[in-house]
Amino acid sequence: MKRVIPYSHQLLKETIQPGDIVVDATMGNGHDTLLLSELVGETGFVYSFDIQKEALAATKARLDAHQQPPRTLILDSHARLEAYLKPEHAHNIKAAIFNLGYLPGSDKSIITTPDSTITAVKTLIHHLTVDGIIILVVYHGHPGGDVERDHLTAYLSQLDQKSFDVLRYGFINQQNHPPFILAIKKKPRK
Repeated sequence: MKRVIPYSHQLLKETIQPGDIVVDATMGNGHDTLLLSELVGETGFVYSFDIQKEALAATKARLDAHQQPPRTLILDSHARLEAYLKPEHAHNIKAAIFNLGYLPGSDKSIITTPDSTITAVKTLIHHLTVDGIIILVVYHGHPGGDVERDHLTAYLSQLDQKSFDVLRYGFINQQNHPPFILAIKKKPRK
């Protein structure tokens, strides 16, 4: 059984092809942005969001160290994705990933929130391609994390099963609020 981060990366690798349009909704230290960049290659497009300047600096440094092409690193909330989405990318997003919570090694009072996360998820669902995927790695052991977890789970559980598969993946016998994955896959229309 894979831990949540390796499993989230496996889902991305199974979904993304060179040339795809993808989103890292919480760039953090740039690990997911780097993976997305490698998966979409020279012809793909990566949107990467964070509200903290140190996240952008760390992500840019990581991409440069791995000789990746320039990517669109955005100092803003993922809830504002629509404002940055190029017209030709509308309804063409193949994958997105979130790591909810706070930036590791940074101010733990700056956290993702249910309102911004659900707004971003709604936007991504609207622009997701058939067989596209949205992955949320839910860290919920910090103050406010349980609220975001509960709101997000409630929202995703009501998505129409004819249009979306929603997966919850995580270990239930670990201490200290282990993170888990919520993944949304868009089904073809029948």
